[in-house]
Amino acid sequence: MQRPGQSTSVRRRTLVGVLLGAAALPAVTACQSDTGGPGAAPAATPPSVTVSPADAATDVRPDAPVSVTVAHGTLTDVTVTAPDGTAVAGALDPAGTTWTSQGPLAVGTAYAVHAVAAGASGASTTHDSTLTTLTPVDTAFPAVAPLAGHEVGVGMPVIVTFDSPVADDRRRLVEENLHVTVTPAPVPGSWSWQSDTEVEYRPEQYWPARSAVHLDIDLGSVEVAPGVWGTTRDIDFTVGSAMVSTVDIAAHTLTVTRDGQVLRTIPVTLGQSGHSGTFVTRSGTKVIMSLERSRQMNSETTGIGQDDPNYYDVAVEYAMRVTNSGEFLHAAPWSVSSQGRANVSHGCTGMSTEDARWMFEHSKVGDVVVYTGSDRGIEPGNGFTVWNETYQQWQQGSALPA
Repeated sequence: MQRPGQSTSVRRRTLVGVLLGAAALPAVTACQSDTGGPGAAPAATPPSVTVSPADAATDVRPDAPVSVTVAHGTLTDVTVTAPDGTAVAGALDPAGTTWTSQGPLAVGTAYAVHAVAAGASGASTTHDSTLTTLTPVDTAFPAVAPLAGHEVGVGMPVIVTFDSPVADDRRRLVEENLHVTVTPAPVPGSWSWQSDTEVEYRPEQYWPARSAVHLDIDLGSVEVAPGVWGTTRDIDFTVGSAMVSTVDIAAHTLTVTRDGQVLRTIPVTLGQSGHSGTFVTRSGTKVIMSLERSRQMNSETTGIGQDDPNYYDVAVEYAMRVTNSGEFLHAAPWSVSSQGRANVSHGCTGMSTEDARWMFEHSKVGDVVVYTGSDRGIEPGNGFTVWNETYQQWQQGSALPA
C-alpha cells in the first residue's frame, strides 16, 4: 500500500535496486556442480602396465628377462608362474615402477604373468598375460663320471662330457651353472676344461674320506653353443675310505695304506728298461679307473704285432686300470720269481695272484696310486691325471676368474 506522499516512480526505483542487489549475491543451489567450472583439477590418469615379452609371445629365450613396467602408478603385486605353480624370482626397483625377473626360465614352458598397479587417485589396474619359452631343437647332453649312487676313492675327479661342443665364450656360463656340494663340510675345488666337450672338477686336496658329493648340472636354460642348449641333471655319489698306495719302481714294492695306516707291502714287478723306454712304467699320481675280475690283454692294442718277440695275448686276473695307455695292476703268476727283485713287465704292475686278489678286494674306482722312481712321467690326460698339477695350475684351466 502506498504511503501518503510517496510517488509511484520512487517505489519503482526501490524495487529495481533490490532486484539488482539480489543478483549480485552468490548463487547457491542444490544442483550446482563443483567440477566443471574454470580452474577445476583435471581427472587423474589411471595406471598403465606393460609386460615384456608381450602377451602370447612364443619361442621366448629362457635366458631373456621378463619385465613388468607401470606408468602413472606403482606396482603392488607381480607374479610369473609356471603351470605347476613354480614362481619365477624377481625384484622391484626402488621407484616401484619396474619388476624384473631374476634367473632363467625353463625351456618349453608356458608362464602366466599377473600384475597389479595402484594409481595416484587410489584406482588400481590389473594386467594378465602369457608367454611361452622355446623348445630346443638341439641339446648337449652331459655324461657324468662317477655314476650316481657309486662309492669312489678320494682321488676320483668329477668328469662331465658333453655330446656337443661348448663354445669358448660360453664356458664361463656353463661353469657358473655346475654346482658341487660336499657334506658334511664344504671343501674348495675348481673346474678345468680338458677340451671343448669335457670339463673336470677336483677339490684342492683329495676328497674328505666318507663324505657325500652332490653335483647339480643346471644347464637347462643355458645356450652352450649357437642354437644348442644344455640340460639339467643331479648326481649324488659318496667317497669311501682314503686308500692311497705308493709304488716304488726302483725298489719293486707296493705299499697300501688306508686312512693313513699301512695295510700291506706287496712285492711287485714293473716295466722293464730297454725297447726305447716304451715299457718303462710311468711315474706320477695315478687313479684306479676300473676294476675287472679278468681281462684279456693283447699287445696289439699297444702296437706290438704277432711278429714281434714281445708280442703277448694272455688272460689276467684282478686287473685294475690306472692309465688309458694300458697300465694295470694285476695278477702275474708267471713273474713271481722277479717280483720284489726286478722289473720285467711291459709297464704293468704285476704281483702274485693272492696279493692281486687282496688288492682287488680292498680297492675301488678313485683310489690313488702314486708311482715314483722312473724318469718317464705320466702324460696329461692319460687316465685320471688331475693330481699331477698343483691346484693353482689346475685352476688355470677354468673359465672363471681366479
